[in-house]
Amino acid sequence: MKVVVAGAGRLGTQIAQVLGSARNQVTVVERDEDRVGALRDRLPAELVVGDACEPAVLEGAGAHAADLVVAATGADEDNLVVSLLAKRQFKVARVIARVNDDENAWLFTSHWGVDTAVPSAAPLVSLIEEATSATDTVALLRLSKAGVNVIETTISPLSRAAGQTLARLAVPAGIVVTAVVRDGEPLVPAPDLELRAGDELLVVSHTATETEVHAAFQ
Repeated sequence: MKVVVAGAGRLGTQIAQVLGSARNQVTVVERDEDRVGALRDRLPAELVVGDACEPAVLEGAGAHAADLVVAATGADEDNLVVSLLAKRQFKVARVIARVNDDENAWLFTSHWGVDTAVPSAAPLVSLIEEATSATDTVALLRLSKAGVNVIETTISPLSRAAGQTLARLAVPAGIVVTAVVRDGEPLVPAPDLELRAGDELLVVSHTATETEVHAAFQ
């Protein structure tokens, strides 16, 4: 699946991490050059500096051949413009847009090219379910094309993983931590990274269940 994500904030980087790890072709468009530089080697995605509200930038990012566009910027007006361009100019089959302000939710309809509007408070799992048309009811994603399970778990103050490095944790075989999000910023899941309460982990596995993953980190 070819995916274009507009916005490299917390939500944009998370969805790029998950879909890219599942071997989808992902391109992220972000106007902040410093932000792009910081993420350059951290995401399994192509990063493009530019304003996704400009047709030429979207086209350069591959919108003309995209199966999915995710408008995930922090500005509702930008997400609406990106959605409209994706649907009307580039004929993208599926467009998902983030709603930052609930009062603007009524605008996020097919009139603006939005197939699915996702509230900013919705968990990552809900957004990926929409992106992949999944219907998993236990918050466990099964990305059918890759046969990969993607599970989101948060380290609590009582988690045995708090204060431990990834290398010291005994986790079931086949589990790979693809991202650690701390205070809204993605971190490289290096073996010596010490986990803290509040860290959000994205775990990819072909075999482990949600229960096994939560047991490993809680």
